[in-house]
Amino acid sequence: MQRGDILTVVVEIDDRAEISNTSDRSRQSDQQMSVGSLFGLPQRVAGFLPDGASLDPAVSLSSSASDGGAGSIRRNEKLTLRIAATVVSVLPNGLFEILGTQQVVVNFEMRELVVSGFVRPEDISRLNEITYDKIASARIAYGGAGQITDMQQPRVGSQILDHVLPF
Repeated sequence: MQRGDILTVVVEIDDRAEISNTSDRSRQSDQQMSVGSLFGLPQRVAGFLPDGASLDPAVSLSSSASDGGAGSIRRNEKLTLRIAATVVSVLPNGLFEILGTQQVVVNFEMRELVVSGFVRPEDISRLNEITYDKIASARIAYGGAGQITDMQQPRVGSQILDHVLPF
């Protein structure tokens, strides 16, 4: 093999995970700010305010929040893919650096697979294939973008509010 040659990478992942979490959070806050006799401001402004209005307290804030949650994740994923990868370079020690990308678009949903890493020549089968577990420094990314992916994400405004709001 040399730079530019192609080999097939076989990705067969059978992954299972189970995670459970519970959380409780409670917070209460009361705050008041009064102008009092700040440079005589309340007395001077009192004549301009409607009946019953005053600057004492000038600002009153109150908030409370309570959150509770329980969640669990049970994941069972099985992924079987084949991708053609190109030998990007041959290292001085004889290892091949490979890179393979693949994009498939179906019904406005794009799926992308990227595989890269280093391969020993002796791990390549007679069928010019290598399994993902024999790739050193393997980077395998499988994801997508499109209408379905967009619908599963919170709206941008919600994401911003989650980061900005302190309570």
